[in-house]
Amino acid sequence: MARDPRHPADLRRPPAEVVLLSAGPGDLELLTLKAVRALQEAEVLLLDELVDPGIVELAPHARVVRVGKRGGCRSTPQAFICRLMRRYALQGLRVVRVKGGEALMFGRAGEEIAFLREAGVPVRIINGVSAAFAAAASLGVSLTHREHCHGVTFVTAHTADHGEPDWDALARGGTTLAIYMGMGRLAGIARALLAHLPAGTPAAVVQGASREDERLVVDTLGGLAEMQATHRGAPGVILVGAALGEAIGVATEAASCMERMVAS
Repeated sequence: MARDPRHPADLRRPPAEVVLLSAGPGDLELLTLKAVRALQEAEVLLLDELVDPGIVELAPHARVVRVGKRGGCRSTPQAFICRLMRRYALQGLRVVRVKGGEALMFGRAGEEIAFLREAGVPVRIINGVSAAFAAAASLGVSLTHREHCHGVTFVTAHTADHGEPDWDALARGGTTLAIYMGMGRLAGIARALLAHLPAGTPAAVVQGASREDERLVVDTLGGLAEMQATHRGAPGVILVGAALGEAIGVATEAASCMERMVAS
């Protein structure tokens, strides 16, 4: 039997795509033009906790749903976020899922993409600046300085099975280490790496990279454990490797200049 064209099921809009949008590390001026266009067209905005709340001003037509996820705090369950995206997309609404940093870097994008594709919902990804790159820019260093290393390795301190990364293999890799989601375990990470790297290995901690309240500390691997007491709160990225020696040199020179100015 042919369906009645007036039946509500036949009047539904086709599924709309979901945009996984990378909002960058915090500074809204780092958004791409493509990201701004997607925000302006959004009808539903699913907003991550770490995104600058001012981003909603770029989405004037969107219903804003806050789906914050922050380590150690009460967070919106991932399954619920997936269902929300599916629900709105199947209603034909233009959904923009806003993620801090780069959406494809430790942001559970893989789970969301698989869930939406299984539901027949198309997905589009808009890239952005990840925290490690913003941190490197603030420090004025290259993470892949060819005189110091042959690459950069991105690693999360929180594995899916609650285990530990292979710190030995990472240390032997000869790359700059960019460690995400490790601020709460800074001392433990330092001890694990110190078993395989010299205590004098250059290191840095950057919290709130690119934001007005950004905090930068340049030190050595041996000094990271001592930072634990003073570096709580804002999420940050831990950078370890010889390439960070450039930042240590700049910081030392700046401190020396300041001492000379005070003495004079």
